[in-house]
Amino acid sequence: MKHLSQLFILLFFPYVLNAQMQQLNAAEIASGIAKLNVKASVLYIAAHPDDENTRLLAYLAKEANVRAGYLSLTRGDGGQNLIGNEQAELLGLIRTQELLAARSVDGAEQFFTRANDFGFSKTPEESFKIWGKEQILADVVWVIRKFKPDVIITRFPEDSRAGHGHHSGSAILAREAFIAAADAKRFPEQLKYVQPWQAKRILWNTFNFGSTNTTAPDQLKIDVGLFNPLLGKSYGEIAAISRTNHKSQGFGSALQRGEAYEYFSHVAGEKATKTLLDGVNTEWENPQIKSQLAKISKEYQVNNPSKSISALIELKRLVKNQNFNHKLLDDLILACAGIWVEANTASNTYAKGDEISLRLQAISRIADVTMLFNDKQVKLKANDLQSFNQNIDTKDLKITQPYWLTQNHPIGQFKIENPLDVGYPENPNPLNVKFKLLINGETFDLSTPLVFKSTDPIKGERYQPLVIAPKVTATLSEKAYIFNSEAPKPITVSLKSFTDNAKGTLTLQLPSGWESTPEKIDFNLLKKGDEQTVVFAITPGKQASGNVVATVNIYGENESKGLKIISYDHIPNITIFPEATARLEKIDLKVIGNKIAYIDGAGDLVPDALREMGYNVTHLNPTQVLTSDLSSYNAVVVGVRFYNINTEAKLVQPKLLNYVENGGTLLIQYNVNNGLKINDIGPYPFKLVNKRVTEEDAKVTFIDPKNPALNYPNKITEKDFEGWVQERGLYFATDIDPKYQTIFNMNDTGEQASDGSLLIANYGRGKFVYTSLVFFRELPAGVPGAYRLFANLLAPKQP
Repeated sequence: MKHLSQLFILLFFPYVLNAQMQQLNAAEIASGIAKLNVKASVLYIAAHPDDENTRLLAYLAKEANVRAGYLSLTRGDGGQNLIGNEQAELLGLIRTQELLAARSVDGAEQFFTRANDFGFSKTPEESFKIWGKEQILADVVWVIRKFKPDVIITRFPEDSRAGHGHHSGSAILAREAFIAAADAKRFPEQLKYVQPWQAKRILWNTFNFGSTNTTAPDQLKIDVGLFNPLLGKSYGEIAAISRTNHKSQGFGSALQRGEAYEYFSHVAGEKATKTLLDGVNTEWENPQIKSQLAKISKEYQVNNPSKSISALIELKRLVKNQNFNHKLLDDLILACAGIWVEANTASNTYAKGDEISLRLQAISRIADVTMLFNDKQVKLKANDLQSFNQNIDTKDLKITQPYWLTQNHPIGQFKIENPLDVGYPENPNPLNVKFKLLINGETFDLSTPLVFKSTDPIKGERYQPLVIAPKVTATLSEKAYIFNSEAPKPITVSLKSFTDNAKGTLTLQLPSGWESTPEKIDFNLLKKGDEQTVVFAITPGKQASGNVVATVNIYGENESKGLKIISYDHIPNITIFPEATARLEKIDLKVIGNKIAYIDGAGDLVPDALREMGYNVTHLNPTQVLTSDLSSYNAVVVGVRFYNINTEAKLVQPKLLNYVENGGTLLIQYNVNNGLKINDIGPYPFKLVNKRVTEEDAKVTFIDPKNPALNYPNKITEKDFEGWVQERGLYFATDIDPKYQTIFNMNDTGEQASDGSLLIANYGRGKFVYTSLVFFRELPAGVPGAYRLFANLLAPKQP
């Protein structure tokens, strides 16, 4: 057995799903050689995943052949999810991988700051206050100093035309960082690792979206709709494929062909009049390098790339001490030699401290190559696959966890332990096997990431990241537990072992005065992968709220980690080990009726919260709605954005309204105003608009205090709106028919109050409710008042 340090180095490798060595075809090698000839770089800056102009990035990376990058200030944690029920940090993990998938298509690189997407912001001032402007500015400066862009481009302007405080804030930070990055007096602590950097210019990539056209004839414009014959696609086609990876936001895009102009407005620096790179020296000044590049380009043979190996290796020697794209050059040499190397493991998950069984495979399909691995020297003869097996230990490793989620963080920014990690889209230190290759007398120090490879009978060969896990995880079944009496309540914990012979004890840490029965539970999980579900009865104490923490003691060590796996086909599996904790809330809560039908929308955690309240919840899909007797349910709840994403909405709507007319209660949660599948969501007209109240502590004024929604079965007061998270509501209703009862007025600071957050109408013998209040955030967060109000909305129409 070998110790880890003998075999591994810590390097950054982008996009783990394709972590096996890339097999460039002859056309891609030709494109790479063209890219070697250009030494310029361009950094695009915006606020969120999906803000980037993928068509422009593809043009820059694959036509202009510059090094292109996208800096997204946030990971999109505050948005909505159209493919599942992940929210907040979990959604940010999905969108991070979607961005990496997009970049693998358009050819740009991906960067982030530590800013947390806390939801919609109306002004940059609010964004800066919550983020901490100086820290995020430092992060942008850090990325600029590392990436060294010749040109910086922003997606948004600095004013209200940006449409979002994060958007305009990203433009302000980009301009200020353009100046600060060149100033040695700004953020001098960075200068131990990087040097000041002055970009040539910063521009705003103007746009024509919907009713907002910020382009003008006098602006610099570039046709980015060109066709690349080597790749067989236009940059509009490449951009659409790239953007379609943003599946959690529903951004599947049609392929665009033909000319397409991008416009640019000057912000600062030297003004460009003809191209983005006016005045930038894009060619290599060293005559030997320049001559060698010309020779490689001229002599490259598409039908015999190996003929270029010697010339590329000579170039490698010439640029050894130069600021050059060394990784691209090495990749091209390996591709010309037909070299493929892969390190895969026998399992996708190993417990910290256990041995990893790995297999390293290598083949050189064209040239004869010497490989040095683990003190062995092996001759790789042309097209002769070689395999090496090895066991290594993991005792010095940390468990798998994104670097920005290793610590609890405030609302505005993630806490990052190592400042050198800032900017990376993923952990910059995945497990890698290192080895050497000797080609034409030149030594290549290389590494390949450890991955788990399997073969699916339907999908074929599949790659997933290797995961280092705790020995045993303890996952609580809910994020919040609701107690509406003094009676004990069961709490379920799922144990999973990632090692053999896992024997230990599970206990719950509870708020003072709360008790669990039993006090501890012993477990003995014999085999790796074994699972056990245990139940504690929790009796609430006098303290109204607090947290429960599940703690595993194994081999004398305590661990309080849960398990969360996010799995979608378009991105790698995401495995994290969050703290094994949940919220406990003792609430004065009364519930009328208990049978609820839930029609899923874009995905939320409201059904779990309803079960915590004591409801019996049945999920119905549109077909089941059409074929079921809805009269057996006390209420029907429609999930968020159902009317935006479900083409069967028009079919089920008459059945739902008929259910209300016959005495049922129907509650519909928020939808966005664009892309509705039907014109009328309710029995009477109202219109949805992009009106929000984003201040979670905004004052709520009761305009109909005697309304049953505020009195039955729970008495709702202003206290019930304390402790809300992220926002009050979004996409409020306007042009409301008088037959609806409006209950609240609310507004953000400095804005007019709106009564469109909650509409209630008596329709026939039943009750119709439409709400733009963000119950899908508040209920999973365990906000007491949200539970009490939601129970009132589900109560039947009073006589």
